[in-house]
Amino acid sequence: TGTAHLRGADEALLRVEDLVVEFGSGSRTVHAVSGISLDILEGETLGLVGESGCGKSTTGRAIIQLPKPKSGSVRFGGRDLALMSGAELRKVRTDLQLIFQDPISSLNPRRKVRDILAEPLRIWKRGTKAEQEQTARRLLDTVGLDPDLALDRRPHQFSGGQCQRLSIARALVLEPKLVICDEPVSALDVSVQAQILNLLEDLKAKYRLTLVFIAHDLAVVKNISDRVAVMYLGKLCEVGPPDTLYERPAHPYTAALLASIPVPDPTVRPPEADVVSGDLPSPIDPPSGCRFRTRCPRAEARCAVEEPQMRPVGDGRFVACHFPLVDTPPADAPVTVGAGAPAPA
Repeated sequence: TGTAHLRGADEALLRVEDLVVEFGSGSRTVHAVSGISLDILEGETLGLVGESGCGKSTTGRAIIQLPKPKSGSVRFGGRDLALMSGAELRKVRTDLQLIFQDPISSLNPRRKVRDILAEPLRIWKRGTKAEQEQTARRLLDTVGLDPDLALDRRPHQFSGGQCQRLSIARALVLEPKLVICDEPVSALDVSVQAQILNLLEDLKAKYRLTLVFIAHDLAVVKNISDRVAVMYLGKLCEVGPPDTLYERPAHPYTAALLASIPVPDPTVRPPEADVVSGDLPSPIDPPSGCRFRTRCPRAEARCAVEEPQMRPVGDGRFVACHFPLVDTPPADAPVTVGAGAPAPA
């Protein structure tokens, strides 16, 4: 909770404030996302990380209004998507694309690749039929697939990594400004993951893309992100540059995530101070105060009654914790939000 980590409203391509997403579950309510705020500069990659069920994918879908959030604002290019009519939102979505988590089921099994890639162009009447096929060929070549072999095949005739490349090509066909990558490598082998990550980096530079990269693998997020936001049970815990955040985490949950990364040495054990005990609370009935307090080794009575607000802890980092792992700067110290994204090539 809080907006201390947000940069100037005019700087960000995407600015989300107090986003709330809830789902009905019989007579009860699932609090999937509970008032988070984040922003992304043009040309930047924001890594959104957290364990399964914390609300990462729901946040990514809510940004493009699928589903429409219960409350909060999502400003893209200075316009609030939540206030747009259906026709306006449909047009703006051409600049907002989503790479789905499951590359195979996200592709229509009945259609050939040429039709999958050309469909968005036909819907928006961009180019002639020959120009649309040329665009499909160019994108297939860009993502490392042979157009002559791929165009007349269907998704089931490709491997998981090849289907992910097709999904990336489909996301780029309308030349979007922002692409939300919903765990695009979680279902792939390690060697294929590296290929897809390198491909995304190359495409980001070539097409001047802005990315939201959702994952639960911290090593992947560190390598591809300019800024990292850590989520837990529908809330943001910590935001900051990846190198600093990984070297000296400020939130106990971030430290626990980093400690969970396996070391290729059976004699090495994680520090006991960073081990998280207990089960993940239910989003139907989240804990009061700090949501991490039921599993936090540093929790005190204050954590149960007072919800922590996002505040600066130096080095461009912000943390929502009453007892962070690093010393907080004095109240009158200047706040450094971060250098932001590199200038587009």
